[in-house]
Amino acid sequence: MTDTLLSIARSWCTLDSDESPLNELQEWVRQRNETIAVSIRKISLEETGTWFYEKKTGCICNQEHSFFQITGYQQKIADSSVVTQPVILQEEIGYLGILCQEINGVMHFLMQAKIEPGNVNKIQISPTIQATKSNFTRKHGGAAPPYLEYFLNASQYETVVDQIQSEQSSRFYKKRNRNIILRVEEKIPLLPSHRWMTLGQIKTLMRQDNLVNMDTRTVLSCIPFSKLDLPMQDLLRLSDLFQNKPLFRSVFTCSAGNPVPEIYQYINNWKMFSETERTLLPLHQLEEWEMRDREFICKHPYPFKVIFCDISIEGREVKHWTQPLFEANGIATFGLMCCEHNGVLKFLVKAMPEIGCFDGLELGPTIQWEPSADNRREDKVSRLFEEKYSRRKGILFEHLLSEEGGRFYQEQNRNILLQIDAWELPELPEGYFLLDYRTLNELVQINNTLNIQLRNLLSLLEV
Repeated sequence: MTDTLLSIARSWCTLDSDESPLNELQEWVRQRNETIAVSIRKISLEETGTWFYEKKTGCICNQEHSFFQITGYQQKIADSSVVTQPVILQEEIGYLGILCQEINGVMHFLMQAKIEPGNVNKIQISPTIQATKSNFTRKHGGAAPPYLEYFLNASQYETVVDQIQSEQSSRFYKKRNRNIILRVEEKIPLLPSHRWMTLGQIKTLMRQDNLVNMDTRTVLSCIPFSKLDLPMQDLLRLSDLFQNKPLFRSVFTCSAGNPVPEIYQYINNWKMFSETERTLLPLHQLEEWEMRDREFICKHPYPFKVIFCDISIEGREVKHWTQPLFEANGIATFGLMCCEHNGVLKFLVKAMPEIGCFDGLELGPTIQWEPSADNRREDKVSRLFEEKYSRRKGILFEHLLSEEGGRFYQEQNRNILLQIDAWELPELPEGYFLLDYRTLNELVQINNTLNIQLRNLLSLLEV
């Protein structure tokens, strides 16, 4: 594993490749966008044909009761506040899988140009395979996803990552996927839909709005750099490849102290003593939601609504189908604040309870604002973030990046990395933690600890 992780670290520093130069990758995406026919048309639930509202269960489902369902959810907190909304029920675990291989001495990742029905811009750079269990077991009656056999036979290859990680817990109910990276030595046939890329190339492409999809970002965030244990001489040679030395030390060197017990004490206390009641209930019992103009919407401003679509995409395992999608009512903001502390870059994260979270609470980014004022709980940290951002101070990264296009319709959110001076940090309110990358990377190896917004923001870091 050490050789593989070292090669991946070098790949992070390799910003272009003779195998697939960046300009050729961009042209490849452009050509496929021009030549692949796509049609997404909003319709009513009744027009879908295969989807219906089942009064007995109170769910929107398809005739086979496969893929996913939409049901109602109610959350009551001890202070008597109540939240009700629809949620996506999809208990099966799908593959988000990437194959990697050294090419000309540099680790490359096999990435796919994939169109999901909800993508805002058609093609996005996706994992080698991105498939629900219903997809890869062919419940839709279509072909199996390409490269599936490598992941079904994962024990034959070197495993770099194999984690069960959470999805968007504000829309899904306890949804998780298998994030997996395999190193394969044998020659892998290259399909027109796939290209080899270095980690540095993928991170460069993340600077184009909505080009690298959410699934790629979450898988790459799980690479276990914290397991790379090198002699000092080799560590110094690797350091020479990094321009951002505070980030290098944050990733590859150990900080004084061990914050993990304090983090888990907070998380476990919350799980043990939180007085929150969560209940699934029929959609028709959501008193503040109604079907109006072919959409299932909230009667007051809310971050999303449910729509229904007729979809045709050329080149998919199934080329035509209908389904519900969640459509955002605006753009959310996810922000991760960092600062240099004793020469090490540290990140300010927050324990984040969410409606559909598998275990109730995970660590999230500094701020996680849905497109609704009700989501913004002001404190010293959020005010500092807002003040710095409004003055355009310390912004390392700011781009619109898409959420999961298989279930969400054209949802793009603002992702921000923002650096401040350590002395500017206020006394941290309860639930905030200032952690180096290595600690976060150790925590991401434990299922259901870092939420998808935080994982996605960590994947954006550049050397």
